[in-house]
Amino acid sequence: MRVEWRASASLVGTVLRYLSVALLFPLAVAIYYGADVWVFVATILITVVAGTLLERLDPVPDLGPREGFLMVALTWLAVAGVGTLPYLLAGIGSESTLRFPTNALFESMSGFTTTGATVMGNISFETHSRAIMMWRQFTQWLGGMGIVVLAVAILPELSVGGAQLIDAEAPGPGIEKLTPRIAETARVLWLAYLGLTALEVVLLYALHLGGLAPNMTFYNAVAHALTTMPTGGFSPEARSIEAFSAAVQWVIIPFMVVAGVNFALVWQVIDGKPRRLFRDSEFRFYLGLLGALSALGAVLLFTGTGLATGGVAVEEGYLAGVRSAIPGDVERSLRESTFQFVSIMTTTGYASMDFNAWSDSTKYLLLVAMLIGGSAGSTGGAIKVVRWLVILKTVRRELFTTVHPEAVRPVRLGGQVIDERAIRGIFAFTLLYVSLFFVSVVVLLVDAERIGYALSAFEAMSAVASTLGNVGPGFGSLGPMQNYLGFSGFSKLYMVFLMWVGRLEIIPVLVLLTGAYWRS
Repeated sequence: MRVEWRASASLVGTVLRYLSVALLFPLAVAIYYGADVWVFVATILITVVAGTLLERLDPVPDLGPREGFLMVALTWLAVAGVGTLPYLLAGIGSESTLRFPTNALFESMSGFTTTGATVMGNISFETHSRAIMMWRQFTQWLGGMGIVVLAVAILPELSVGGAQLIDAEAPGPGIEKLTPRIAETARVLWLAYLGLTALEVVLLYALHLGGLAPNMTFYNAVAHALTTMPTGGFSPEARSIEAFSAAVQWVIIPFMVVAGVNFALVWQVIDGKPRRLFRDSEFRFYLGLLGALSALGAVLLFTGTGLATGGVAVEEGYLAGVRSAIPGDVERSLRESTFQFVSIMTTTGYASMDFNAWSDSTKYLLLVAMLIGGSAGSTGGAIKVVRWLVILKTVRRELFTTVHPEAVRPVRLGGQVIDERAIRGIFAFTLLYVSLFFVSVVVLLVDAERIGYALSAFEAMSAVASTLGNVGPGFGSLGPMQNYLGFSGFSKLYMVFLMWVGRLEIIPVLVLLTGAYWRS
């Protein structure tokens, strides 16, 4: 049986038509502030027309497992394409870096995949209206829980094949069927997601009203809540969360932690079953890793050994200020370390300071956190905590059976025996991830040398870890207060590919490139 691509394309069209409804939110912001109204009107019209034309390819689509893979992969490309339109239209006649199609596509894919890497310089932050910047934030919120999960939740056309679509969009372990119907499960997950976002808006704006965060206006509260829960990391401020008070940073930390937790567990807590949270072995391992990395980083910053002595990509005045302010300050050392390690490991990508000012050893710890990622079933990216946990348990079993070759010792997770096929799948995914990581580092280094762009191996590693793992900032010239603008058009498009395959966890995209997929 051949793949019915028309069925997949038709359902992509359905998703695009409903995406035009979501565009009403930034349109309302544009109307309120009186800027770029025509940009969103034009985007909505183009999206509706494109969606309608695609829908007509197959009026009654029959979605099988292989069509599901194709539909999910194409959906993410299509929504990223739609996301470029406001940037391109608003950039006409301006100095914004987003007026160029490659840059606009990079920013859009980074938004929808919740990566948070940006090609926007300071001029772009100052050039664009609040409506465009809110659209940038909103793309991350839409992509966080998953475009297809949202579609399954609201579109009756997708309810029959919803389970396989969700599995294709989030192929790793973790999406648990919380209700008898998969569409209802999707709605439950989105309700929890929406509720937590609203709660963060209230708390952040309350800090402003209480005088603890003068520049955390209602606009900023909404903008940052929209990119915390999806572990996205975009901010309308060029200096990210450093632009806000310590109180804001402490409020955001627990929301990033929750965003990195399996949302099935989050829903069970909301549903009055909090004990299940601490019975979950992945959650305990996740908290343990966050706590250990944050504590170690805090000690290094407190003693001053975690800070650079020079030769880093930050202003000397900034570096001098950091070295004079952090060592010996318990609260700030703990806050800066906890914020950064939570932000990076959950793949949120916010920054409360320019961590280029940290020592090399401390930055390598951040790189490790980039590769760990959040929990399965969360909005976090990278390899995921549960995979590392299974790998560690399997290695421990192999060491035991080496000493006791006659022993039969299954790998267990939360008291349940893990199927050997699932273990092989986890090792295969991790090997594929690491292989793609190193190949991509070489690709970026070779291309940087071709155009004369000064890119160190460590910076290239951070760029790949950030885009493939949907983290956002890198190190050096790609740090949290810098951007990815210096790369060539080819490298930017290659990183768009990395963000795309990273968000879909590689296999659903790469399987489309095999001959066996297209043959009967």
